[in-house]
Amino acid sequence: MTILHTADWHLGKYLDRFSRLEEQQAVLEQIVEIADEHDVDAVIVAGDLFDSFNPPNEASELLYSTLHRLAKNGSRAVIAIAGNHDSPERVDMPDVLARVSGILFVGMPMAESKPFETTRGLKTIQIDKGFVELQLPQCDFPLRLILTPYANELRLKKYLGSENRDESLRTVLQKHWTELADKYCDETGVNMLVTHLFIMQKGGEQPEEPEGEKAILVGGSQPIFTENIPPQIQYVALGHLHRSQNLGDNQQPVVYSGSPLAYSFAEASQKKYVHLVHAKPGKPVSMERVELKQQFDLYQNKFEGVDEAVSWLETVQESYVQLSLKVEKYLSAVDKRRISDAHERIVSIVPEITDGFSGTEQRAVNINEQSMEILFDQFFQSKKGVLPDDALKDLFREIQNIEEQKAE
Repeated sequence: MTILHTADWHLGKYLDRFSRLEEQQAVLEQIVEIADEHDVDAVIVAGDLFDSFNPPNEASELLYSTLHRLAKNGSRAVIAIAGNHDSPERVDMPDVLARVSGILFVGMPMAESKPFETTRGLKTIQIDKGFVELQLPQCDFPLRLILTPYANELRLKKYLGSENRDESLRTVLQKHWTELADKYCDETGVNMLVTHLFIMQKGGEQPEEPEGEKAILVGGSQPIFTENIPPQIQYVALGHLHRSQNLGDNQQPVVYSGSPLAYSFAEASQKKYVHLVHAKPGKPVSMERVELKQQFDLYQNKFEGVDEAVSWLETVQESYVQLSLKVEKYLSAVDKRRISDAHERIVSIVPEITDGFSGTEQRAVNINEQSMEILFDQFFQSKKGVLPDDALKDLFREIQNIEEQKAE
């Protein structure tokens, strides 16, 4: 059988003030086309379906219409679990109607899915808490899935029935996964684990979580190690990290499929993929990655002057850009207008002020790292040619204190 693994769609996400919905629609269209072209038997979406607990209606419509197309009227299994950006209740809500089409939503850890059978021959064979076994229409052997949607450490222990607060999450999860694998996952079917957690190799380098992503490793939460995964599992389909990567080996791939779009400038150089998993019972799987085309690339660049920046912007029109620009005092309104007119998708401009007004050695500093008082000095001198006197600076400090008190 062939399974398509994807994750971290983050439908409804913005890049600063720019909606990504049009790009998301285009990239999900590619995923549907890839699934049809390769005649996949099942599709797994490993969490973070939405970017927020309350996504806009357009994002919900895009999710449901895409999953319906992927399911092909009940002839292909589609399994979608909740990630840390998702509301578990919202993910579970359409499950009654979705099962008719062969779509299985799983919002809660330890959820016990309801049995179903489609008119095309897709059906559940065995069901348990956190587990489902499916008969796929074109396959002579079943697909077994251990399903663990995201929950924080405290909730996950509660769902899994651990009353021992000192017992590590790794121990609790390994026990749960092993019990299910020992009970259901023999060599007569394909056995997979689907989860939205932070997993790494023990003693290995800790993978970086995406910029702007809600961190999973907070408040004492632990990473799960690849060694905690039962040996019967042939492939682990992960969500959360946005870069495509295999933390396992050829015998047992432990794979973050990555996000379908670059969602921050930290991902600007990353290629995006879906993973196709070709699996047989009792054998190591084979994998291939299919690259997804990006409608707009993300670029960061640094310039010494406005003329240089404007010239470069004209060459990267089909993109989002983030500029860092050295200026002597501050970026004037005229220069801001020139830059804005040169490109319609400028996400941010970071002026680096050359700190020369005080007579000290010049150095480039990020404006975001400077205090309001220093910025006021620089702005005043740029307008008046001199630094503000003590009386004016005292007045500025008084106003600043009032504003800070209001904010508190």
